[in-house]
Amino acid sequence: MSTLTKERPDTTTEETTDDDTPKFFHYVKKNKIAESAVMGTHVVALCGEVFPVTKSAKPGSPVCPECKKVYEGLRKGD
Repeated sequence: MSTLTKERPDTTTEETTDDDTPKFFHYVKKNKIAESAVMGTHVVALCGEVFPVTKSAKPGSPVCPECKKVYEGLRKGD
């Protein structure tokens, strides 16, 4: 029996600003957002960042460039 190692993308730890506002908002699966906000579970963003949902993005909020790149590469319905 062998074990496979799954590589995770590089992540940065500088995700917040001085006023407790996230530096970027990430793309995550919709059905996981409410669960994370209520239960405190972690979500996985398209860029690979893992975090609990604590804030909701407003229109015009800064989006993680890596998440945006992955999202734009997806076909509709994926």
